[in-house]
Amino acid sequence: MLNQLPRRPVQPPQSVLSLSDQSFEQSFKHISELLLSLTRSRSLPKGLQLHAQILKLGLLTIPLVSHNLINFYSKTQLPICSCRVFDEAPLKSATTWSSVIASLAQNELPSLAIEFFRRMLENGVRPDDHIYPSATKSSAILGRCDVGQCIHGLVVKTGFEFDVFVGSSMVDMYAKCGEIRDARKLFDVMPEKNVVSWSGMISGYVLLGEDEEALRLFKQALVENLDVNDFTFSSVVRVCGNSTLLELGRQIHGLCFKTSYDSSSFVGSALVSLYSRCGDIEGAYRVFNEIPVKNLGLWNAMLIACAQHAQPDNAFELFGEMKSLGIKPNFISFLCLLYACSHSGLVEKGQYYFEMMEEYGIEPGAQHYASMVDLLGRAGKLQEAVSMIKNMPIKPTESILGAFLTGCRIHGDADLAAFVDDKISELGNVSSGLHVLLSNAYAAAGRWEEAARARKMLRDQGMKKETGLSWVEDGNKVHTFASGDRTHMKTREIYQKLEELGEEMERTGYVADTSFVLRRVDGEEKNQAIRYHSERLAIAFGLITFPPERPIRVMKNLRVCGDCHTAIKFMSKCSGRVIIVRDNNRFHRFEDGKCNCGDYW
Repeated sequence: MLNQLPRRPVQPPQSVLSLSDQSFEQSFKHISELLLSLTRSRSLPKGLQLHAQILKLGLLTIPLVSHNLINFYSKTQLPICSCRVFDEAPLKSATTWSSVIASLAQNELPSLAIEFFRRMLENGVRPDDHIYPSATKSSAILGRCDVGQCIHGLVVKTGFEFDVFVGSSMVDMYAKCGEIRDARKLFDVMPEKNVVSWSGMISGYVLLGEDEEALRLFKQALVENLDVNDFTFSSVVRVCGNSTLLELGRQIHGLCFKTSYDSSSFVGSALVSLYSRCGDIEGAYRVFNEIPVKNLGLWNAMLIACAQHAQPDNAFELFGEMKSLGIKPNFISFLCLLYACSHSGLVEKGQYYFEMMEEYGIEPGAQHYASMVDLLGRAGKLQEAVSMIKNMPIKPTESILGAFLTGCRIHGDADLAAFVDDKISELGNVSSGLHVLLSNAYAAAGRWEEAARARKMLRDQGMKKETGLSWVEDGNKVHTFASGDRTHMKTREIYQKLEELGEEMERTGYVADTSFVLRRVDGEEKNQAIRYHSERLAIAFGLITFPPERPIRVMKNLRVCGDCHTAIKFMSKCSGRVIIVRDNNRFHRFEDGKCNCGDYW
């Protein structure tokens, strides 16, 4: 783009042909007005012509003109051209420095922005309330809290510590760098707070997974009548999605609607994710269809929603529509498509989209390889999965090996599970989940000694198997259950409902499949282990609590076992209820004795 900059006068636009006949002051004012107009319209060709006229008339010597020209190139996403204009400007005021630093920060060149900030200080220019926020934003993008702390020290020395714009940018910087205590300390002493400082704190808590504090702060902001923006709303909606708080999410959606932020692509993508994560795919579609201008994040949110809810054809159709509108897919888009293929057994489709990534210049990452290994493994093509792991240009990650072990467990192939056993030692410290997957793969093939050895390795490293939990939302309260749980206030009614339902299920043909108990115990203990799994307790709670027309939505942190999957189909048939279960991989919608996954998950 550098050679697009005019090096000698070219034919100027008609509106400036008569500028040479005007006085210098008139020309300067007219040029400034035209520049601002072209910046608003993002008209690059006319802006290049006007730049040529500026050079011809010698107006680049005026700091305000160079400032407006730098800003023009910034808004047209040509930050290096902004630097060229800056370097050629003979007079550089604080405004000129501010313009070029902001241009670099806003166009994702944070290292250069910090370098220009350093050069500005060397030239004896004092930073102001416009320059500091750009510098701190660049520190946040780089994740360089040490640089941000140095800028903070300078802020204090120059007396800008309590400036609302500078202070807010510092809060946002500390929050994005993960230093939430420093952010909160600064936030609490600010005499005046704006939407940036509130949003920075809220998003900082969201990034660290401190959802309760994020919600508490959001409620406080509403009490203080803060005019929150789309960034604030999207952060809080994501909290509701992460915690599957559907009712609270709906209330916040109502606030978004009242403030017209429901039409924002950023809020829209968060709302799509909220409804999808909470099992309401219809709600996700409604939000998606109502957003007038859709950005890539919104398309990706809808793609993953389709994938998680066993709607691969809808995902493929959306992808085609997205391309036809000229929206270029990114690595996340393809990850969504591979995920959709993986959980529907569409091997050829998955290979097609995996190869398509090259057309868009996207190098497959660990997550893409994990999805492909998962796709091949679930489809029983374990040797092809081994070949992919051996030939891929990156080292196997936990997610890749975990995907392969899932395939080994499903198809009872202990010999290939041993292949991963060797790879785990090469990774060093790994999560407990990988050891559990390895143990389960051996147990599914009846290799109890190897399964016990894998679990012993887990204990020797001081790790514990993640406890299986299921939870269901009732109003603004979440009820959580563990397997065999008897701590709930409605325990007696829950177990009574399970007994009644169990008898009816057996009359209609249900027989417990204890092969899914991956422990070496006797038959009766296996029956007991399966009968009161956490998701069954949560469903029983829903049956005795919710009105008949309301779907029962249950969330799980682990994969639903095969016998529970069968049992829930019978539960839906016997009760006449729609039961939606989200495990750690996908959603299962049970209705009239059938599941939308087609028993492939």
